[in-house]
Amino acid sequence: MSKSENKAGSYAIIGFGKIGQALAKAFARNGIEVSVATTRDPESFASDAAAIGSEIIPTTLAEAVKADVIFLAVRFESHADVAKALPTWQGKTIVDVTNAYGVPPEKMGGLPSARFVAQAFTGGKLVKGFNHLGAAILEQDPAVHGGRRVVFLASDDDDAAAEIGALAENLGFAPVKLGGLSEGGLLVQAHGNTWGKLIFQDLVKFKS
Repeated sequence: MSKSENKAGSYAIIGFGKIGQALAKAFARNGIEVSVATTRDPESFASDAAAIGSEIIPTTLAEAVKADVIFLAVRFESHADVAKALPTWQGKTIVDVTNAYGVPPEKMGGLPSARFVAQAFTGGKLVKGFNHLGAAILEQDPAVHGGRRVVFLASDDDDAAAEIGALAENLGFAPVKLGGLSEGGLLVQAHGNTWGKLIFQDLVKFKS
């Protein structure tokens, strides 16, 4: 799918560590263009982006946040810094790929981590997803033995969940919706020193 054929909008990945690069590989594998950004100069990771594919466009944070769908693949503690890049996130969908392992629950006011992150992105629609797999699994082709690797999605916005579900399918995954951030989000979050029950569960869905 070339950029001109992509009717679903524009995409960006913020963060280009192991998880960001794993996501970028999924986009490149399917010929879908995606911007990638960090707080660093794009030149500093341009060669890594080029090694993945021509669909991976290194850019600045200010440019990347212009995308319609933004994957938040930074350290949990850095999400607030990314949120400051725009005064309002109205009209944008943020996919929260962070994990708050090691962050004391009291630092999040007792909220599920995804709801805590959502508070920072004023006006935006947040979907928790793509975070339950380690980078080494996430970067692999999700076509497995005739099935597709599962990615879990949780959101308080049904339209946003459907939008990211469709994108996940375009990337070759099998999306499974878990409900809202306070229910499904708890199953796929790291919180303090505990992991949600579905974290690291590498599941494959087959056509029935």
